[in-house]
Amino acid sequence: MLREMLIGKLHRGSVTECRLDYEGSLTVDQDLIDAAGMLLHQKVQVLDIDNGARIETYLIAGARGSRHIMVNGAAARLFHKGDRVIVCAYGLLDDAEARAVQPKVVLLDADNRRS
Repeated sequence: MLREMLIGKLHRGSVTECRLDYEGSLTVDQDLIDAAGMLLHQKVQVLDIDNGARIETYLIAGARGSRHIMVNGAAARLFHKGDRVIVCAYGLLDDAEARAVQPKVVLLDADNRRS
C-alpha cells in the first residue's frame, strides 16, 4: 500500500502577485522550492489562510532570490496579493517510508524570507 504523505511545506508565505492571463500553476522562488524539498512540476496544495480557498496545482520556478509566490491562471481569482498561504507538497510512500518521513517545513515571514 502507498500512503500520500506531506514531504514539504512553505508555511505562511505571502502571495506576491496574481496573474489571470497565464496557463496556470504556482510560480515560487526556486530557492524556496529547494528549501522545502519540492520539485518543479510537482503537484501541490495551496491553502489561503486569509479566505480559506484551497487549490491543487503544480510548481514552476521563479527567479532565485525573488521571494515570489505567484498564483497564475484561473486560481488567480481565488487569491489576492498579500494573502498568507501554505504550500504543501505530498509524495506517495510505501509504509516504511511513510513512517520515517520527516517533512521539510520552511517558515516564512511576510516578505517570504525564511524565519
